[in-house]
Amino acid sequence: MNGVHDMGGMHGFGKVEPDADEHPFHASWEARVLAMQRAIRAARAWNIDMSRDAIERQQPRRYLAASYYERWLMGTETNVVEKGLVGSDELAAGHALRRGKSVPHVMTKGDLGESFTRGSFSRPPSHEARFKPGNRVRARNINPPTHTRLPRYVRSHEGVIEAVRGCHVFPDSVTTGRGEDPQWLYTVVFKACDLWGPAADPTLTVSIEAFEPYLEPA
Repeated sequence: MNGVHDMGGMHGFGKVEPDADEHPFHASWEARVLAMQRAIRAARAWNIDMSRDAIERQQPRRYLAASYYERWLMGTETNVVEKGLVGSDELAAGHALRRGKSVPHVMTKGDLGESFTRGSFSRPPSHEARFKPGNRVRARNINPPTHTRLPRYVRSHEGVIEAVRGCHVFPDSVTTGRGEDPQWLYTVVFKACDLWGPAADPTLTVSIEAFEPYLEPA
């Protein structure tokens, strides 16, 4: 979707200023949000793509005003309500108002290590890869109202396939209820001057991971 989260190439937000001495959490509640997010993922009620989608669908004003873990919390709240695990009235009340819905799996101590390890999203291919390293491609100019991993700043621009990364679960399909729909994934390299214009540093390139449906021959 063309949400405010897709900030690559947007103006007016200033430089990214990393904190050389940044702590993992700025407050204790942030650690609890991380714990909740990992625990609910162990319940297998949704996956990482669905988590991203829920965050991206927040209102722009609220999204921009929120911190990193506030966005995680907003996305979790959205998902638990949409999946029927918690009612919006229960969130407002701050406690359960009815018996909870069962989930496919309840987190145990044995799940702790797995909860911080990302599983494999590789899947067997159903067809041969359309592109190979060295092919020139163009990122399609798509503007879906739902989740996509194709950033706006590369759409309609030409790049070169650098590598084929195998076949993987397609986020655009997962988040719209169409199943895993595995697609080939590629590393595509773009020249900075092609993306940002002649004022860009001609020695710089930008690499993205792009699924096959995002690309067409240049």
